[in-house]
Amino acid sequence: MKHNSSGFSALSFLGAVALLALFVLLCACNAQAQRLPATVVPTHYTLELAPDLKSATFSGVESIDVNLSRPTRSITLNAIEIAFQSVTIFPNAPQQTGTVSLDSAKQQATLTFPKTVPAGNATIKIRYTGILNNELRGFYLSKAEHRKYAVTQFEATDARRAFPCFDEPAFKAIFDISLVVDSGDTAISNTPIVADTSGPGAGKHTLEFETTPKMSTYLVAFLVGDFACTGGQQDGVDLRVCSTPDKVALTPYALSVAKYVLHYYDDYFGIHYPLKKLDLIAIPDFEAGAMENFGAITYRETDLLLDPATAPVDDKRNVALVVAHEMAHQWFGDLVTMKWWDNIWLNEGFATWMENKPVAAMHPEWNMQQVVAGDEQDTLDVDAQPTTRAIRARADTPAEIDQMFDGIAYGKASDVLLMVENYLGEETFR
Repeated sequence: MKHNSSGFSALSFLGAVALLALFVLLCACNAQAQRLPATVVPTHYTLELAPDLKSATFSGVESIDVNLSRPTRSITLNAIEIAFQSVTIFPNAPQQTGTVSLDSAKQQATLTFPKTVPAGNATIKIRYTGILNNELRGFYLSKAEHRKYAVTQFEATDARRAFPCFDEPAFKAIFDISLVVDSGDTAISNTPIVADTSGPGAGKHTLEFETTPKMSTYLVAFLVGDFACTGGQQDGVDLRVCSTPDKVALTPYALSVAKYVLHYYDDYFGIHYPLKKLDLIAIPDFEAGAMENFGAITYRETDLLLDPATAPVDDKRNVALVVAHEMAHQWFGDLVTMKWWDNIWLNEGFATWMENKPVAAMHPEWNMQQVVAGDEQDTLDVDAQPTTRAIRARADTPAEIDQMFDGIAYGKASDVLLMVENYLGEETFR
């Protein structure tokens, strides 16, 4: 029999296409499998954390109030680098003790109980331990010249390194947080301190914070150390800029910017800043430029601290823009949050577009229109590359989500908003 080589090649090609399509489908299903089911929804977290900076570890006691839309024996949430000590569930049925199975690839933990948990409200209580890592994410050690600090960076998918949680932006809940820290240290979180009691144990005190508004897990923050702050008030909101004690003299400039920006945004949005306080904290070891944690914004030191008597205009403008950007997030991102990370441009594009407005009003001599035009040219250069993408793009896994934080989400989204604003007119767009 004569072999038909051309026919064999065609069939091989079709087979390869079919295999490729199957592979893509399987990959997509696997990526989607990293999303949590919507059948269990958290409403309230109570977190009690005790960090040990010397051993670079922490312990936690956590209660999560949840609503189950249907009966189940298992509940899946996010957790990584967490060692579970015990898990119980109550009270809509007799209390049950559960077992935990971990899937490190998906960064998930599945809690399984002996009997079916009825639909309705329930409370999950978890005792666990974790590590203060050196990865600049999750709950980690930040190292200054003379000491270490325990700080957090949760965006996009790293709250799960500090406490087991439903670590997706749509799963908003309220949080009650308390921290057990050394007597010589303080702690900062999203809301003001409401109680400070000695113990438990010698050389410790416990700080309890006011209940947060409803928010996503990635916006939770807690920082432990000997922070020093410069404080003020604007529009009834307590403002502070905090740093390590040796750099507190470099905090007043950012405080003056924050006062101006808060008043500007209160007026522009017609929605008053929703919390009682806002802290801006400079962290010695910090990967991101800044992070918009609700009520407790964290910054790289160079993006927050300076001496206005000696700093060049470029540095002053940079600090002002970063402060304005993160404060814009208190509305765009924190008060209102995208449902999933494929719409991160709704956070970053809006904040990038918005940051220029208060800075231009505060310093007309800086000619911010020219700065914006220069940034637009940089964005056009990025968008001209073969690796460009649509403003809104699919992202399912933590790695894919991290890739969304690029010049497209920030610069191109901002410039598209600016284009629409210029077409409609500023006041109409507002």
